Amino acid sequence: MKKLLFVCAAPAALSALAALTGCGGGAIRSPDVYRDDTKAALSAKDADIRACYDDILKGNPTASGKVTVKFEVETEGGKIQNVTVDKANTTAPDPVSQCVTKNISGVAVTPPDVRKGEGVWVYEFSPPAASSPAAAPLPSKT
Repeated sequence: MKKLLFVCAAPAALSALAALTGCGGGAIRSPDVYRDDTKAALSAKDADIRACYDDILKGNPTASGKVTVKFEVETEGGKIQNVTVDKANTTAPDPVSQCVTKNISGVAVTPPDVRKGEGVWVYEFSPPAASSPAAAPLPSKT
């Protein structure tokens, strides 16, 4: 599983450049810190998303593709909420999308920011490559 892209933007009054580089920092964080804090919060769920995806692979060994999710980061508690799958930019089967939304909903970005954030996060999934019996497994990092 690879994470490909993160874009976060505060309220619409910010410029398009701010929407491409990070969230409005307000009094608590800069755009780069907001982006990094959100990335850290989402990354904490990587193992859970991987386990869910591995379960899907047991029934569908070719399940793959990308999942693009949009979400908000609330100001009270910094929780990720209103997670929706961007169907137009998602190629993975629905069960894979459900793994992502289930696991990131409610994750807290700490400390909370004074502005509501809006984020887009893209996950890419591919089944492990088949290895020959004589080949030793290589360590992987997701």
